[in-house]
Amino acid sequence: MTPALRRQGLVIVTTLATAYVASHFFRSSNATIGLELMRDLNIGPEALGALTGAFFFGFSAMQIPCGFFFDRYGPRVTIFGMLLLATIGGTIFTLAPSWPTLLGGRALMGAGFGVMLIGSMVVISRWFPADRFSTMSSRVMSIGLLGNLLATTPLAWGTGLIGWRGVFGIVVVFTFLAAFAVWFIVRDAPPGHPFLARKVESPGELLLGLVEALRIRNLHFVLVINFCYYACTFTVQGLWGAPYLREVHGLSNIQSGNVLLAAVIAYQIGILVVGPLDKLFDTRKRIGLAGALAIVTILAMLTLWPQPPVWVAVSAIVLLGLCSSCSTIIMAHGRGILPDRLIGRGMATINTSVMLGVACMQTLSGVILGVFEPSASGGRSELAYRGLFGFMSLILLAAVFVYSRSMDVKPSDELRIRG
Repeated sequence: MTPALRRQGLVIVTTLATAYVASHFFRSSNATIGLELMRDLNIGPEALGALTGAFFFGFSAMQIPCGFFFDRYGPRVTIFGMLLLATIGGTIFTLAPSWPTLLGGRALMGAGFGVMLIGSMVVISRWFPADRFSTMSSRVMSIGLLGNLLATTPLAWGTGLIGWRGVFGIVVVFTFLAAFAVWFIVRDAPPGHPFLARKVESPGELLLGLVEALRIRNLHFVLVINFCYYACTFTVQGLWGAPYLREVHGLSNIQSGNVLLAAVIAYQIGILVVGPLDKLFDTRKRIGLAGALAIVTILAMLTLWPQPPVWVAVSAIVLLGLCSSCSTIIMAHGRGILPDRLIGRGMATINTSVMLGVACMQTLSGVILGVFEPSASGGRSELAYRGLFGFMSLILLAAVFVYSRSMDVKPSDELRIRG
């Protein structure tokens, strides 16, 4: 590839990563404004959990269809259209007067943003060599995580200034502009790439390709760990982390937002550090296992330690953000299992497991917290949060056992096979 094409590839990936910022903002925002939403809408933790999970149910529902669209029409057209859908969903959510309308708008947002990560990975796989996949994917996620940063202290500050609806309206406009940036800048593949001269598959052939991907036994182990890994970390970072700090440890909205901000920064640093490790140590499985076991340990500590000092709780949430970064290596592990012709459908299947896991865990988390008696102040008790952390640690530990049976896909072997 010529230097000019490499530069074009970087511009394309940066454009996609910038659009990805809005997805991370909307998915993470309920952790910061969750108590405000419960107060304004007069809803309990069960309803907030369902509202937060709706984004991920919509997200996961679109993964397989968009995998078909990627392989048939290409990422550029698919991402453009779905970002417009996300804009509509964001507008509905911002203007919604009631919980059911908020629920519908959030589900549409999730459906629309569901294309961003996998679409970016498909583009990366066609514009860059196989051994740079993890590094480039990590860069996309690192830039996208600016949305998580904006959903912490800046959202808390903006909510106090113009209300959460005003802040959301600004990000909706950003999403609309990002859709057209994708249309004008992104290209599916560099000149001469086989994708541009492909034979367009019929719907039946596309479905058979999905079935073929699902029959890959080694992929099953990756799907299980993906279902649980991000679900456990993001249920803390994206929903209950701030309420836990506010209700159990007495932090203010801004203070808890600062903790989530630090966790996101730790996640970003972790992604940049972890991304190249698979090449350095020539393994993906062992890095994924190490990250998952670290998260199990942190959640178990929060479960078994009654009334830990506030610095322990804060440190635990920040460390969860740092350890979450190993999920990018697990995604790369799944990518290495898939043949090139099934990449769209295969990666969409992997991301379905990720987002469906988040949707289920966030919805279930509200139910778990609702089972416990509220504290004297009417909020969730420390025992309720410990019950939630304990449940997640056991679920993730079981997933680690399953994932440990997988076959590693080493970058050195993949480079030789794919050239």
